[in-house]
Amino acid sequence: MSKLTNSLTRLPAMFALLLCVTGSGLFASSHREAPLIANDPLADNTDLYAFRSPDDPNTVTIIACYIPAELPFGGPNYNTFGENIRYEIHVDNDATKPGDEIVYRFTFTRLNEDPATFFNIRLGKQNLKTTYKLERSIDGGMTFQTVVSDGPVPPPYIGPRSIESAVGLNTTYDALIAAAITTASSGEKVYCGPSDDPFFVDLGGVFDLGDMPRQDGNSRDGVGRYNVHTIAIQVPIAALRKTGAPATPVNILDPDYVIGVWASASRRATRTLQTDGSAPDDSGNWVQVSRLGMPLTNEAVIPIGYKDYWNGITPYDELTDTSLDGFFYNPELALYMDDAQFGGAVPAFAPLRVQRNSLQSFDFGYGKDGLYGLKGNPALDGTALDDAVFGILLLPGPGKARSVDLWPIFHTGVPNVRPYQLATGKGGNPLATGKPFIHNFLPNGGDMLRLNMATPVTPRNDPDFSPLGIVQAAVLGLTAAPYNTNTNIEFIPNMDGFPNGRRLEDDVTLIELQAVSGVALAAIGLWYDDYTAGGANPVTQDLLDVLTYRTGVNNNDKPFKSEFPYVATPWSGTEVED
Repeated sequence: MSKLTNSLTRLPAMFALLLCVTGSGLFASSHREAPLIANDPLADNTDLYAFRSPDDPNTVTIIACYIPAELPFGGPNYNTFGENIRYEIHVDNDATKPGDEIVYRFTFTRLNEDPATFFNIRLGKQNLKTTYKLERSIDGGMTFQTVVSDGPVPPPYIGPRSIESAVGLNTTYDALIAAAITTASSGEKVYCGPSDDPFFVDLGGVFDLGDMPRQDGNSRDGVGRYNVHTIAIQVPIAALRKTGAPATPVNILDPDYVIGVWASASRRATRTLQTDGSAPDDSGNWVQVSRLGMPLTNEAVIPIGYKDYWNGITPYDELTDTSLDGFFYNPELALYMDDAQFGGAVPAFAPLRVQRNSLQSFDFGYGKDGLYGLKGNPALDGTALDDAVFGILLLPGPGKARSVDLWPIFHTGVPNVRPYQLATGKGGNPLATGKPFIHNFLPNGGDMLRLNMATPVTPRNDPDFSPLGIVQAAVLGLTAAPYNTNTNIEFIPNMDGFPNGRRLEDDVTLIELQAVSGVALAAIGLWYDDYTAGGANPVTQDLLDVLTYRTGVNNNDKPFKSEFPYVATPWSGTEVED
């Protein structure tokens, strides 16, 4: 059979596979990402962020967003947080103890103040007036203490007459936001309410058979001009760090300052509908229906047949149930970044190509062995890949190509242990000691957003600030003086970026596509195929292609605020698109 005929016979399978990945919520962060939660938007986690507060670096801000794709003009029944739902933010800070150490639980109550009208707001009254109770547990959810009672939630931003005029609330929306910022009795600063959706991505392009960036036409932010409901909480680092950790970190990568954060929503097990049209009766045990840690996990990694299951388990369940691990060892997206597989089916991904012959020795292609061929080799002694260190986790078996990079990024965080250091100073040996640039290792569960709270903040007005997060930190550490002149632990701008936590500005879609294409492997010295081992310059065309790849939408549709709660003001229902 000729090469042409062979290629043609493979095309239906290629596009069938592509339809599977693009038809299952790809890249919508966590918006409607699983079949069951798509029918329950009020309980749907959309995004999670955790970062040191840029204007108050002694605190960490955690932001959990819910309710996807809210139309600002979505009346007469506007969105707000749901009743009979537990919205929770979970924090793990100690790998020696099972489960969470800290849990923040939010429950909401609604009131119609003026039910005789069809308007949502009229003459100072609201027909979706929402308040919340915040409870905090510092014993892993065994007991809870109420730290905010009757916290205010701003109403939907219906329009200027409803908010600003004398026949409405006679105020401004920014004043409503400011009035809703509450200080808990335990010291946390809290905001619950509408905001612009802080996520950004070209949904239309990627759903059109992976056309991102669009090959014929302009890209468009698919969640631009949509709102979400945000829970933002700013917590002193002293209240989040591991018990017994020093009051001052020993260095900027102090392992005792690593936290894992995840968010969830739970409902009662039984709902009984009433024949008289009154509110349903919810009863029974609480059941988790949605969760979120790392962005895009349940969208771009977990197949559609497992998405509801993934939403129902906790990160700690992933320790014992390893049925999902294979999707991280060999992510489906890698098939479309490999010309030997289905790369030709997705021309937009052409700059993204996985290492198949790194250093003329290692194959990280789908189903290949990656670094497993080194198992038992004395060269691994003392590295993270040594079975006496973390090798049992990181080199679990053959055919698990991405067990050394993608699996730990999503499941454990990355340790500051060889080989997980920049290639700077390694002299061409990826297993040698290099330049430290990340430590957010917390091997206590599965999918979480892991943040090292000791890592300093990159000011948002710093000329080196970049939405590429750790990828840009690695670029500076490899190429820019003084960072590439030594192997010391020192702060490199953007070391506080994703996947070391997640800042609002971080372009997580781009970073994760680059990661699937092997950029983390390249950063530690496992260069792309067009580099010949021992050569003078590993900055090859393949590497440059990955680093310069862009999706077409690389920033939010509104600027973020410089102070808490940082998310942008929600869109008004009467704003006209430019």
